[in-house]
Amino acid sequence: MRKKERTEAILRRLHELYPETQCTLDIDDNVFHLVVRAVLSAQCTDVRVNEVTKVLFEKYPEYTDFLSAGEEEIGRIIKPCGFWKAKSHYLYEIARMMRDDFGGEIPKTQDELMRFPGVGRKVANLIVSEMFGIPAVVVDTHCMRVSGRLGLSSGKDPAVIEKELMKILPEEEWAAFGHRMVDHGRAVCTARSPKCGDCALSEYCPSSGKKV
Repeated sequence: MRKKERTEAILRRLHELYPETQCTLDIDDNVFHLVVRAVLSAQCTDVRVNEVTKVLFEKYPEYTDFLSAGEEEIGRIIKPCGFWKAKSHYLYEIARMMRDDFGGEIPKTQDELMRFPGVGRKVANLIVSEMFGIPAVVVDTHCMRVSGRLGLSSGKDPAVIEKELMKILPEEEWAAFGHRMVDHGRAVCTARSPKCGDCALSEYCPSSGKKV
């Protein structure tokens, strides 16, 4: 089976397996909130981030509230997310840059978003795809691992993997594909003990049954 045909088959099967896929971070109509959640998600589970930000945004719902609160108070609340000193500094600086550099708004391009501390390509792609409807592939650890095992990407450089996936996936699939990689990576294609015998993608997977 050619790679194009195999990719199409994988996409069809992923749609069947995870028809209602979505971002596992909570999303509301406030773009700043998703930026905060995405920054906090580094080295932390999305479940914990969602729990912590419920408390955080109840007390400080707007970016101006972060400026008033200060880094120490922000850090006190986000401490369960880990690396809280660095993350509280990032969040305060993001709020300050929104005020000083972006007129109180979150910018809509990846390059501008990556000017924020703690925001790399992965987070920038998540923001533009989820909040602004701009097609983008979010390459996280699940996407790197699963797409690599499926033979859809190569290497360990997220930027290279993003370009490879953009070439073979329809543009309208870019955002959802990343979410489905997370779904499948958590449920079946786990890092240490992938459940190849239970995997509905095994017939299309060149890594199926191989020792990890």
